Amino acid sequence: MNHSSLRFSRPSVTLLVATLLVRLLHVTASAAEPQGPISVRLLKQEGQWKLQRGEKPYFIKGAGGGGSKPLLAECGGNSFRTWGVGPETERELDEAQNLGLTVTVGIWLGHKEHGFRYDDAQSVQKQFDDAKKAVLKYKDHPAVLMWALGNEMEVNDDSPEMWNAIQELAKMVHEVDPQHPTMTVIAELGSHKTQQIHQRCPAIDVVGINSYGGGPSLAERYRQAGGTKPFVVTEYGPPGTWEIKQNAIGAAPELTSTQKAESYRATYQKSVASAPDLCLGSYAFTWGHKIEATATWFGMLLPDGSRLAAVDVMQEVWTGQAPAQLCPKINQLALTSQAEVNRGETVTAMVEIGDPAPQDLQIEWALFREQESYAVDGTGAKPTPAYPDAIAHNGQSQVSVTMPPSGGVYRLYCYIHDSGKRAAVGSLPIKVRGPASLAKAAAPKLPLVVYADDQPAMPFTASGWMGNAAAISMESDCTDNPHSGKTCLRVRFDKRDDWGSVVWQHPANDWGDLPGGYDLTNAEKLVFWARGKSGGEKVKFGYGLLGIENKYHDSSKVEQEFTLTKDWKEYTIDLGEKELTRIKSGFLWSLAGQGQPVEFSLDDIEYR
Repeated sequence: MNHSSLRFSRPSVTLLVATLLVRLLHVTASAAEPQGPISVRLLKQEGQWKLQRGEKPYFIKGAGGGGSKPLLAECGGNSFRTWGVGPETERELDEAQNLGLTVTVGIWLGHKEHGFRYDDAQSVQKQFDDAKKAVLKYKDHPAVLMWALGNEMEVNDDSPEMWNAIQELAKMVHEVDPQHPTMTVIAELGSHKTQQIHQRCPAIDVVGINSYGGGPSLAERYRQAGGTKPFVVTEYGPPGTWEIKQNAIGAAPELTSTQKAESYRATYQKSVASAPDLCLGSYAFTWGHKIEATATWFGMLLPDGSRLAAVDVMQEVWTGQAPAQLCPKINQLALTSQAEVNRGETVTAMVEIGDPAPQDLQIEWALFREQESYAVDGTGAKPTPAYPDAIAHNGQSQVSVTMPPSGGVYRLYCYIHDSGKRAAVGSLPIKVRGPASLAKAAAPKLPLVVYADDQPAMPFTASGWMGNAAAISMESDCTDNPHSGKTCLRVRFDKRDDWGSVVWQHPANDWGDLPGGYDLTNAEKLVFWARGKSGGEKVKFGYGLLGIENKYHDSSKVEQEFTLTKDWKEYTIDLGEKELTRIKSGFLWSLAGQGQPVEFSLDDIEYR
């Protein structure tokens, strides 16, 4: 490294020194704290629920996400939340202890949509045993604040068995760790959920509630639902895409970072600070960066660590004082031309920055293909293709963008940075008329056979194994009662829970990085024969897996669930008006655990 190339501005040095001092103070403070567990108790005093940690009142000023924990501490935060226990848990607890923070430790519980069944005693017992091991392992760490048993399991499973399993877990936690409270986390609020927790889960001490658009009214709605247990707002921020009406071009309009900051403030003021009788604090989401719906919808930080206005708001409500230097503000961000244009046409946009605007601001515009889906993805989505050449003259408050020669929805982002790692961001969706332009694919004759025992060369390869691949076996030349010819394809998924899937790909083992696939524009339907070993097996079949975030993607996708019979039956997926100009994932099956191993057979799969 050429050390002469290293340069630090005065603000950078000041921030560095401040950071080191804060860390030193936290290390010194934590060194004086007990190295064993710190008792956390739940008390009700004069009609108000309170947390008491180490004999001192404790109000949660927290966030959830993988962003900088030193920054969290510097902003006045005192806690962060996790969603599950893994290899990183001990490191997270140690870092929290060094910084003077606490951790609400999440114990991930199974979801129905992932194949977990709460009426399966074996699966529930294994989940119980795994949770107990985690509690025993970490219960004596001084940074532990409480245990969060699960996150949003009730969305697709409101069964008594699920609530009873949570109660048994909470009882177990109290038995092995009487030092820390228990919490379970639900998605938004409903009177039925509140009743279930209060009636079926007496060992749950605290109700965790994830709430976005409804955050400001959460405390009031909780009382109306009959809630008497204390609660924590475990996720909150701007309204989610599921709460936003799509605009005229079928895209989700996104608030600017300036507008989002006020969403955090509203929830904190109206449902956290104003509900001292019930609320124990909150965890803002997400302390970090996550691609979900768009590249910036939920992040309180940018990928380079720059803070957005939501961080300023949290620092103000946590400490009672706003930062001396605020993030840039966006007063207005808008298209000055039509939002729907033809391929190759020019779109113009403008941004108005609020006062006072520092002299060192930098503006950057960026065009990306829109995410294929606005659905929630727990781990976050992949970045979509960028089009840097679309913007000829960047860096100004007004911009002209030449749209790509491919139809579909795009999103124009405007990033504003100052020299102190403070930023603002907003986005504008734009639609280009016409179908997506795809790399040319071969157009085979129909019918195109995906699988048959007399086919010398298959166009697709069953190479894309997903989920619990170790539990999958496929016998491509099974002679047990084929539908036609001498053999069929027998599939077995040897797990009671979990999920598995196999995709037929072209090229083999390609996940969107290579050209390939087939132009099946003239095909009208995908036909296959199937039978279950016992009958009643639920399996999803379809085609198309590679989304538009991949360089070489499928031009469309379909996935339908069928209930199989013991006898061979022909199944048809109607291709209708589907865009079939490039199909790289020619066939797929997918299933979630059904309480027992699943076995079924396939034969004569073809496009007609």
